[in-house]
Amino acid sequence: MSTDSANGPDSTAGRAGPAGPDPRAGAVSEAGSVSEAAASGAGSVTEHGPVRARPSLASRIAARTGGGVMRVFLVLVGLFWLMPTVGLLLSSLRSPADISASGWWEVFTAPAQLTTENYERLLQNETVTDSLLSTVMITVPATVLVVVIGSLAGYAFAWMEFPGRDWWFLAVVGLLVVPVQVALVPVSKLFGTIGIFETTTGVVLFHVAFGLPFAIFLLRNFFAEIPRELLEAARLDGAGEVRLFTRVVLPLGGPAIASLGIFQFLWVWNDMLVALIFADSESPPITVALQQQVRQFGNNIDVLAPGAFVSMLIPLAVFFAFQRQFVSGVMAGAVK
Repeated sequence: MSTDSANGPDSTAGRAGPAGPDPRAGAVSEAGSVSEAAASGAGSVTEHGPVRARPSLASRIAARTGGGVMRVFLVLVGLFWLMPTVGLLLSSLRSPADISASGWWEVFTAPAQLTTENYERLLQNETVTDSLLSTVMITVPATVLVVVIGSLAGYAFAWMEFPGRDWWFLAVVGLLVVPVQVALVPVSKLFGTIGIFETTTGVVLFHVAFGLPFAIFLLRNFFAEIPRELLEAARLDGAGEVRLFTRVVLPLGGPAIASLGIFQFLWVWNDMLVALIFADSESPPITVALQQQVRQFGNNIDVLAPGAFVSMLIPLAVFFAFQRQFVSGVMAGAVK
């Protein structure tokens, strides 16, 4: 009999041990991993699988406030933010005697105080009505010119080749940091020399000049995101630059153009510094007219409250009219 058969099954198992898996080594390895998991605090391991660690106090608070509680909080913040606007609206619907006697919140207990007499007086006040007309005559041309010129220049900087294009664009970007106050004195002298000081034309030109750098910068970056293949396909079909701009670029750039229009309209409508210096003193914009009403009469809240609310209502109407395009323009490029 050979030596292998004499040694029996034990010797065979002993020689096969190094070549095959050792259950004791697996047990030691499992015990080591369990001890490491316990030491690291990641959780414990049972026969049914790993047990997750208990969430921390901060994570439990975040999970509970991520639902209805957070929505209620945001609604309360929104109502608190709108409180001055609601107060202005209710004050504009109260008589001067009621305004002097109590606060606007008394309307909720005495709704009979509400009246439209203040708005009737406002419409009969030629100073305020003329100022609203002057504001429209300043804001609309300044917004349209900035949108049109900015769109053309943005397309040129994005897709047209001409000498010094990048340097010209850097100069436009540099104009963004120039404050309005720096140009008040030299522009006043220039407008006085050419005879447009204290005119609607002068105010419009000033707003256009200071609105174009931002318009060109915004629209150029937006137009540059248009796929080149789309423009090349239009050129192969025989489209010139004008048709390419009107038929391809403008429809695709609608959200950015709408956002620019809203920004420019709000800036010009709510401006008082430029209007106070360059506008005609006999027919100033609404911001200057309301400021003059405060300085001259002081206690005429029955005119100031409805006038201020109307001057705020028109920009809000413009914003909500283009709200969808504005949100699309702001979010453009955020999600690929």
